Amino acid sequence: MPAAAIVTLVITAVIVLALAWYLIQVIRVLTHVNDQLGKITFGVRAIAHRTVPVASLVGEIESDLNAVAGALEGLVARVSQPAEMAA
Repeated sequence: MPAAAIVTLVITAVIVLALAWYLIQVIRVLTHVNDQLGKITFGVRAIAHRTVPVASLVGEIESDLNAVAGALEGLVARVSQPAEMAA
């Protein structure tokens, strides 16, 4: 076998090993990213599950606040009427 063929095989082997090492590193990083995304997804779902009851409570609070605002507007109207009559 000529020396050029041996050098070509050695260089090819080095390139293949370097590519394999690089791809293994990429796989490790992607596996870590996948694990982290799984944890984040689990956390977001837990937050969404815990905030479901809040929507109905916000609606009740809004209706209560609208009633309070209406009562306060009526009170302000009643309080300001005598001051206008005296003027």
